[in-house]
Amino acid sequence: MFMKKKNKTKIYALGQHISMSAHKVRRIIDQIRGRSYEETLMILELMPYRSSYSIFKLVYSAAANASDNMGSDENNLIICKAEVNENTTVKKLKPRARGRSYPIKRPTCHITIGVKDISLDEGEYYVDPYINKDYPLKNPRWENTYTDMIDENVYSSGGVWDKK
Repeated sequence: MFMKKKNKTKIYALGQHISMSAHKVRRIIDQIRGRSYEETLMILELMPYRSSYSIFKLVYSAAANASDNMGSDENNLIICKAEVNENTTVKKLKPRARGRSYPIKRPTCHITIGVKDISLDEGEYYVDPYINKDYPLKNPRWENTYTDMIDENVYSSGGVWDKK
């Protein structure tokens, strides 16, 4: 695991050549992107997937990098960047009956986890309704989303279905 430092408020942890499919890791990464550090650890501990342990170690490493390099408190960290890239596929041959062989493909991937210290940012704050904390994100994930399931104009008269 390597550590990259790109910005003053963001710290990255990079895991390379992890022998898992990028598609399987991506479904876990999508669940933790944008969440707080404590919430991410709880989610990853309770997920029943094999890739959650590798992501857990990377999140823990990124938080340790942030506390060591910047002196950040773990309560102020959020996951600002989480991405998975495909890597090379390890190809092997498995011997089978009658002298034949079948190929075995082991996909690998690179995982990048970035954490951000929200105490160093200035900006607008919002309160997470589930955990009473202030986060300095300008647009929360659930803001500006369409929540009504039925449009008001669906059952209006004058449509195609009103004719007999």
